[in-house]
This record gives sequence, structure tokens and C-alpha cells, in this order.
Amino acid sequence: MYNSNSVSMEYNTTRNHLIMKEYGRHIQKMVEFLLKIEDRNERQKNANAVIELMGFLNPHLKNIEDFRHKLWDHLFLISDFKLDVDSPYPIPTREELQERPASLPYPKSHPKFNHLGKNIENVINKALKEENPEKKQGFANAIAYYMKLTYSNWHKELVHDDTIQSELSSITNGELEFNNKPFVKHRNEVPVEYGRSGNRNQYRKNFGGRDNRSGSGSRDNRNRSSNSGGNRNNNNRNFKKRY
Repeated sequence: MYNSNSVSMEYNTTRNHLIMKEYGRHIQKMVEFLLKIEDRNERQKNANAVIELMGFLNPHLKNIEDFRHKLWDHLFLISDFKLDVDSPYPIPTREELQERPASLPYPKSHPKFNHLGKNIENVINKALKEENPEKKQGFANAIAYYMKLTYSNWHKELVHDDTIQSELSSITNGELEFNNKPFVKHRNEVPVEYGRSGNRNQYRKNFGGRDNRSGSGSRDNRNRSSNSGGNRNNNNRNFKKRY
């Protein structure tokens, strides 16, 4: 039976705008209740309780430096900056929160060698200023390896070491020369076991008698298998267990 004295249900379409969704509707109602408290001491006491509850509902804010300052800023934001309480931090204003931060200066650099990038240019400049010959040679070897790796990533064929040395000499005016051969595996390189030797049996070295198909050895193996029926049944059982 319908009771006329029952409280009517609330729908989201009839409610006011939820300012900060991460705190939920209940926190916003508590802040709205704070605005209706006339006693300042009582309002201050309840505001401190709401701050504690906000921190409890959002424990991830504790990882932020000075998270309580952020909680107080959120409290004033939810109240639409109308809450009159004392805060341990400077009370923010609407203009301060809506102010856009100054744009960060973006470094404008124009590398001389676009295919290598700006970082390798900085490394080359540092290597040219190095006075220790061992460290300078280490720089040259590392730069050559990076250059060959870059070519390998962006080209369809592996570049030769003479090409790397020629370009490195032209970049550094002949001051840097690498003394090792940088090894970089190219993405289109064919495995040595199959492509260069042409011996497919190397991939089957673990299969034993399967490759011994010529001569009396294979016949002996067939005779042994025909004379041992029990072993064949055991192998079938093991095969079923494995698959």
C-alpha cells in the first residue's frame, strides 16, 4: 500500500552537479551541510572531520607530497569557495585554480645528422673533447656500434664496417676511428645453421635413428622394433600420456 508520508526517491536528473566525482555524492552533501551550520566553531569541527573522511576514502593521495594541503583545496573547491573555515594552508581562490600554468620552454635543436639524432651528436662532441686516449677510443667504439645499429634498424640490408668508418671520419673530420668490429644482428639475416651450411641434419641431431635410413643399421632397428612388441605398446602408452 502506498504511504504518502514516505520519503520520495532521488534521481540523478534532479540532483545538482557533482563537482568532484572521486569523492562521491555523500562528501558533497556533507560539504553542503557545512555551509548551513551557523556556529563557526561547530562548522570548523565538522570541516576537520570531513577532511579526515576524504583522506580515508582516497588513500592514494597519501603518496602525493603534502596530501593534506590537496585535501583542503578540494574541500574549498567542492563548496564552490563559499566555506568560511580556518585552514592550515593558504585558502585558494577560484582564479588561482582556473589559472593556466606557464608553458614550459621546449628545447629547439636542429641536429646536423637527422638519421642519427641529437643524442649521438652530443656524444660525439663529448668524445672529441676527451683527452684520455683510452676513453676516447671507447667513445669511438660505442658510437660506431650505435651507428651500425641505427642503420640495421632502418635499412633492409646490413651496412659494412667501412661505410660506418667513412661516415664517422667525415662527421668528426678524421679524429675518431673505431678499432673493433661492431657486431649487430640484422633483422633479415639468415641463420648460419641452415642458410650458409645448407645442412638440415643439424636441426635433427637430437632425433638419433630417424636420420639413419640407409644401410643395415636401419634394418636392424626395424628388426629390433618388430621383435619387441611390449616396448611398442609401452611407447604407445607414453605417447598417449604426453599428448
